[in-house]
Amino acid sequence: MNLHSNIKASPALIPPAAAPTGDTPHLTTVIDRQGFMDLELLIITGTLADAGASWTVLMEQSDVAALASGVTDVADADLLGTELGASFTQAADSTVIKIGYRGSKRYVRATITPSGNAGNAPLAAIWVQAKPSIAPQSTQQIA
Repeated sequence: MNLHSNIKASPALIPPAAAPTGDTPHLTTVIDRQGFMDLELLIITGTLADAGASWTVLMEQSDVAALASGVTDVADADLLGTELGASFTQAADSTVIKIGYRGSKRYVRATITPSGNAGNAPLAAIWVQAKPSIAPQSTQQIA
């Protein structure tokens, strides 16, 4: 079977056209892993204008919808890659960064926290789920 029929992509963060300033953390949408074994977060950067700025990635998980309770940080053993490796500085212009999740919790989100970000910082993110329990995944347009 092909990759196209075996993945689902979902918006995870702000639209790529947005260029937030300041150090307010960006929370991704909470992704429901039900029906999929693999989960990957792709973070896409635009031109990161503020010299010295950095962004730290934290992955969180829960078995409760919307992470309403029982939220814990994802253990390093449950990540593919590391949070440190997914974190970036203003030097990461026009870059795609990935971090995977292989834990057992149903719901996952990421927090991307800027530091020293006074300029524009266009970011977007996409959740990619793979190894579905029901294939093929036929939807081409994702809201």
